[in-house]
Amino acid sequence: IASLVMYLFAEFDDAANLLAANPDATTISIDEPAEIPKNQHGRLQEPGREEDDELLGTDDSDKTELLAGQKKSAPFWTFEYYQTFFDVDTYQVLDRIKGSVFPVPGKNFVRLYIRSNPDLYGPFWICATLVFTIAVSGNLSNFFIHLGKPTYHYVPEFRKVSIAATTIYAYAWLVPLALWGFLVWRNSKVMNIVSYSFLEIVCVYGYSLFIYIPTAILWIIPQKVVRWVLVMFSLCLSGSVLVMTFWPAVRDDNRRIALATVGTIVLLHALLSVGCLAYFFDAPELDFPAPVIPVHNGTTVITKSR
Repeated sequence: IASLVMYLFAEFDDAANLLAANPDATTISIDEPAEIPKNQHGRLQEPGREEDDELLGTDDSDKTELLAGQKKSAPFWTFEYYQTFFDVDTYQVLDRIKGSVFPVPGKNFVRLYIRSNPDLYGPFWICATLVFTIAVSGNLSNFFIHLGKPTYHYVPEFRKVSIAATTIYAYAWLVPLALWGFLVWRNSKVMNIVSYSFLEIVCVYGYSLFIYIPTAILWIIPQKVVRWVLVMFSLCLSGSVLVMTFWPAVRDDNRRIALATVGTIVLLHALLSVGCLAYFFDAPELDFPAPVIPVHNGTTVITKSR
C-alpha cells in the first residue's frame, strides 16, 4: 500500500511539473463530454430554407426511413400488394383529415402526415362520399327551389351520380398523374426539384377534397350569395393545402415555371369547385312546350315537360 501511495504521488508531481512548464495547456476531464462541432459539413444554410429542408426531407433522412421500414413487397398482381395501400387506422385518417381542414402555414402536409404511410383508403372514401353528397344535395336543392310551384313535378336525377363520380374521380387521379409526371420531368433538369411519389400526390388531392363534403350539404341553402361565399371559403382552405405542399417542391425551378405550376394547380382546383356548384346547384331550368292532353269533359290538361 505504501508503494502504491508513493507511486500516485510521483505521478501527481509529474503532472504538476508539466503544467508548470506549459501554463497554457488544457486538461480534459473524463466526466465532461467533448464538444461536438455544430457545423460538421462546413456549409451555411439560409434560415428560411433550413425549416423547409427539414419538412421536405433530405437524401439521408429518406434513406434512413427506407432502411427503417424496409420490407419485401408483394407482386402487383396479388391482393397483398394493394392491401398495403389501405393499411391505416382510424386515428391516422382522422389526423390527416384534420390536417387538410386546418392547414398550418409553413408545414408540409406530405412530410407531416403522408410520407410515413401513404394510403388510398382516405382518398377513395372521401371521393365516394363527396360524389353522393353532391348528387343528393343537388337534387334536394332543386326540389326546395321549386317547392310550392303548381306546375313543378319532382323527378330524381340519378344521372347526376354518374356525372359527379366521373368528374371527381377523374380529377383526383388524372391531375395527380399529370403533376407527378411534370415533377419527375423537371427533376431530371433541375436537381433541387423535389419529386413526390404518385401515391403521395393522390393522398394530398384526396384529403384536400374533404372540406367540400360539408360544403356540398350547405349548398342546399337556396341563396346564391351564401353558396358562393361557401365555395370561396372552401376553395381558399383546400387550395392552401395544395399550395403549401407543392410550392416548396418547385420553388427552386425557374421562377416563371414555378409560378405557372402553382397557378395551374389552383386554377384546376377552382374549376372543379365552381363547376360543381354551377352544374349541380345553379343550372338553369330548361322549360319545353308542355303537351296539351284533351279530356272528355271539354277541359284540357297541361303537363310540364322537363
